[in-house]
Amino acid sequence: MIDPAAMNNVNQVAAPMNPAAKPASPAGGSEFYDLVLNSLDEVNRLQMEADQGVQDLYAGKTDDVASVFSAVNKAGVAFDLLMEMRNKLMDAYRDIQQIRL
Repeated sequence: MIDPAAMNNVNQVAAPMNPAAKPASPAGGSEFYDLVLNSLDEVNRLQMEADQGVQDLYAGKTDDVASVFSAVNKAGVAFDLLMEMRNKLMDAYRDIQQIRL
């Protein structure tokens, strides 16, 4: 249980963490940081595949419009989901900022 009296003790304030330093991951679980980075990488990969498909379609290297259309839609949905995740995280951050101790 958290001791509310200890939360206001200035002597227990930790030094700021280096943003480049990755915190230790909990045993047996995936870290939120890794989840977010993997999501960003996946969305980037899908967008690059869609872009390459569109370029190939314009250049005449492929005539499979359906697969290019599918790749573009998949990249769009992935980006929209990532933006919704970002919006929810920002809302949660703002809510935490509003909490008064």
